[in-house]
Order: sequence, then structure tokens, then C-alpha cells
Amino acid sequence: MNEPNMKLIFATNNENKVKEFRSLLGDQFEIITLLEAGIDIDIPEPHDTLEANATEKSTTIHEMKGLNCFSEDTGLEIAALNGAPGVLSARYAGEQKLATDNIAKVLTALEGKTDRSAQFRTVISLILDGKEYQFEGVSKGHITTETKGGKGFGYDPIFVPEGATRAFAEMDLTEKNKYSHRARAFEKFVAFLKKTTNV
Repeated sequence: MNEPNMKLIFATNNENKVKEFRSLLGDQFEIITLLEAGIDIDIPEPHDTLEANATEKSTTIHEMKGLNCFSEDTGLEIAALNGAPGVLSARYAGEQKLATDNIAKVLTALEGKTDRSAQFRTVISLILDGKEYQFEGVSKGHITTETKGGKGFGYDPIFVPEGATRAFAEMDLTEKNKYSHRARAFEKFVAFLKKTTNV
């Protein structure tokens, strides 16, 4: 097997996200986790937009290592909740960042509401040769009234994407990637990398 052409540090401590990205990437680029890069920090997400948080994470790692890297920030945006939880998605129910608590809070907030439309939005920030580029992916859908499935992570048990009849948590990675906000942002990201690096 040929060696990957480029190594990129993925500025995240979320192993589920690493697994998703690796499933999409193939062998033309190699993703290095923070742990594999010898970085043991919890990168802050202090901003009120996904774009700014993604930039914060990629910039932090680039300043530490001086290497090509990327980050992503993802939010669940629910129409009836005025776009909440949005940038607070991971800690919607508190700093303990428990998915079960976050899901319970969303379902409680939506009780009695007929509009359950929502979207996942991902912003990827890539720092390549010292310059930043951003890529966005959106998956529109709706919030269920109860949790479904045991796969995935985060809000996957209560989100059904447009065009599907099952929640993300009922899908394997291959099926999820057909609808996933993260996969859509990643397609743009990979296409840019291939064009820019002539891979």
C-alpha cells in the first residue's frame, strides 16, 4: 500500500468524530489525532459562532505545532428554539457535556411544539501552509419525539435527516455519510485538498 501523501492533525479530542472522518478520507491523506501528535489540551470554544470556534481550534494547534491541521465545529440548530442549542450543542445541559442530558433538554423544550424542523451544521477550518480555509456542510431534518437507535453519538438518536425515515443513531456510518452534515463539509474539504496538493 502506498504511503499517505499528506498528514493532517485533526484538532479534536472526540474519537467518534475522528472515526467518521477517517471513514471518509481513504488513504490519500492521513489524519493524526491530538493524542498521536502529543497534544494533551482541551481546546476552548469561547465564541458565539461555529466559524469562530472552528478557527480558534485550528489556530491553537497550528500555533503549537506549526503543522498543517484542521478542526471542525458542529451545532444542532432547531427552528422552534430560535436556532438553539447551536454553538452550545455539546454543553446544552451543562458543562458535563452528557449527550443523554442534552437530548432530554431538547425533547423537553420541544414538548407541545408542532414545528420540529432542525438542521445540523458543520464548519471545518483548515490551516494549510499557514493560511486558513473554511468549508460548511448542512443536513436538514427534524427532531423525533423519542430516542431511536443505539449507534452514533451526540444528538444522533433524535435527528432524522431529510430523505430518510430513520434517525442517525439507527444508521451505520456508510448510510449516515449519505446524509451527514459532516460528510458534506468533508467532501468540499477533500476536494480542495486534492486540487491544492495535486493528489
